[in-house]
Amino acid sequence: MRDFRDAKLMAQTLRDSLTTKSITISHSQSLELVSRMFGVADWNTLSALIKSGDGTKPQRAPVIQTTTVRRPAIPLRDLVPFPGATYPLFVGRAKTINALNDAFARQTDLVIALQKQRAVDEPGFADLHEIGLRADLMELSPLPDGTLKVQVRIGRRVLIRAFSNDGSAYEAEVSDIAEDGAADAPDLILRAVTRFERYAAIRNSRMPESWPPFGQGRQPGTVADTIAAQVLLPLAHKYELLAVLDPIKRLELVEALLDVTARPLSSALQATRQRAIASARDRRHRHATLEHLLLALVDDDSAAAVMKSCRASLKQLRTKTLAYVDTDLAHLAAEDGEIAQPSPAFLRVSDRAALAAQEVGYPMITGANTLLALFPETRSPAARLLAEHGVTLVRAAKAVADGVGKEEA
Repeated sequence: MRDFRDAKLMAQTLRDSLTTKSITISHSQSLELVSRMFGVADWNTLSALIKSGDGTKPQRAPVIQTTTVRRPAIPLRDLVPFPGATYPLFVGRAKTINALNDAFARQTDLVIALQKQRAVDEPGFADLHEIGLRADLMELSPLPDGTLKVQVRIGRRVLIRAFSNDGSAYEAEVSDIAEDGAADAPDLILRAVTRFERYAAIRNSRMPESWPPFGQGRQPGTVADTIAAQVLLPLAHKYELLAVLDPIKRLELVEALLDVTARPLSSALQATRQRAIASARDRRHRHATLEHLLLALVDDDSAAAVMKSCRASLKQLRTKTLAYVDTDLAHLAAEDGEIAQPSPAFLRVSDRAALAAQEVGYPMITGANTLLALFPETRSPAARLLAEHGVTLVRAAKAVADGVGKEEA
């Protein structure tokens, strides 16, 4: 549709056609009818979409089917899967094992239900989120300890209407959720894809196997789900994405999550970065390196708390890092008038720190996040200095997961 005239012309044609059949409607009523033909609630909404020219066509809302089916069900408490992806699952609860065996014996698909609280061992309907998923059972392997390893392929979303844990196996009654008539959104898809490719590069992640060339007519909901399956987030945030039924809105949320510039720095980390750059400037160094950053992080309360939890001596680490900066970085002398700038590695760590904060649900990027983001720079002297003082990725990550170094918003 080129502009308002096309929509208005269609409305006028509709009105004239009805008039010949002795059916009279007003001009405004004809506009509302045309809007509904495009799956939009009203003429004002359609007008806004046309005027925005954002490359997105109106779409029909996802439809929750009124019919229901009953299927064997397995409740998950430490994973939020997404449609289109394949997952290995290890299950040990008796009713879950029985549900899987039931699905395998009946050659039927099953329902993936998602628990609200991980600690609940015998979940009932009230313990589950309302949106679940259908899944095909691809492989089932008994393990020596009595548990099962299964491979499942995730299908469409479902609304869980009932969940039974009374018998020997879990069972759910569900209605399918159809995403038919998804809108074209090439501009939004391109932005999301570009941001995800940057995300993957920052994390040194492999691209998903289901990642086709951009030009191959992707659906926004499929792109959103493919990306969401790859992005590390707290489980609660993952479910929030899964529960967004509108494909366009879901992709918009995914795109926003991938914006590493959107998450603010804590005031303490701002001061830490400024100290690192000032340290390079005062020494007339051309670049602020990871070693300048580490020297500043030793005096950052958030990062220091994590290093202390690894039983590092901050005094010794500061002394060794300072000696390296003063002696081994002398070759970075700046030209007259040249101002110290963050090195490429410094910038990579900054981007990675934003993702590290997002993955643990921090509202701001902290020194602890920055410390974790430094470890992938394995060839850097900063990483070596940390290792020499007992600060490893495993220990530091465990400390951050336990809340060490977290700053209040």
